[in-house]
Amino acid sequence: MPDSFPVLRSVVLDTTDPRGLAEFYRQLLGYRYRVGDQPPAAGAPDPRGASWLVLLDPPGHSRLCFQGVDQLPPSTWPDNGVPQQLHLDLSVPSADELTAQRDRALALGARQLHDRFDHPEEPLYVFADPAGHPFCIYVSHPGAPEQSV
Repeated sequence: MPDSFPVLRSVVLDTTDPRGLAEFYRQLLGYRYRVGDQPPAAGAPDPRGASWLVLLDPPGHSRLCFQGVDQLPPSTWPDNGVPQQLHLDLSVPSADELTAQRDRALALGARQLHDRFDHPEEPLYVFADPAGHPFCIYVSHPGAPEQSV
């Protein structure tokens, strides 16, 4: 067994619109921009917003990054074609909170891909973010094993 391990510093999502996708996740998760990555004043150029942006969780630990690319075919999950390759799992403590967060995600521009709200052990919704990346929001009861689609 090794004495040390690599440290996961961030999850990076490719997107044709880094600023737009960063804003979606900033609002959905309550994250904040890393110093220097905030949106510019209205009408000012946004060179960072076209190439690389970093969001931090409220304590400043978790990093979600957005890398600009010229093209990105959206995942076609659950259909074959373009696989999801990666997805984010987000949890809430109750079915009421799941419903509220589903409504927020949709209002922010997500598309609902799968409805498993009535599952007796793990109510869950799967969405696509505005760039087409799938993500799940599910109810995680204390002590329950981690599961996902």
